Formats: sequence, structure tokens, C-alpha cells
Amino acid sequence: MESDLEERRKRATAEGWLGEIEGVDLTLQCLRDKRADALRLTRITRQVDLGMPAVGTVQ
Repeated sequence: MESDLEERRKRATAEGWLGEIEGVDLTLQCLRDKRADALRLTRITRQVDLGMPAVGTVQ
């Protein structure tokens, strides 16, 4: 996906499509941000919460 966007950006630059360049740049930035968020979350959430109470908290 990212490589397709890079190719699209090259073409837009060659053709002088300023609006297209801006749109592709925004999409690339969103894609990279999402990827970084996903990687960060996989490092943080290694445990799964099963919703079970801890010992001693049952009333």
C-alpha cells in the first residue's frame, strides 16, 4: 500500500498535481501513524484481561 502511494506521489509530482501531492502526503502520514500506533500497542498490551476478579476481592 505504501509503495503504491509513493508511486502515485511521484507521478503527481511529475504532472504538477499539487492537490494530489498534498492528499497523498496526508494519506502516507496517516498510514505511518497507524502503523506506529499498532506497533506501540502490541508492545504495551501483552496480557489479556479476562474480567476475572483478583483473589480477595469477591464479596
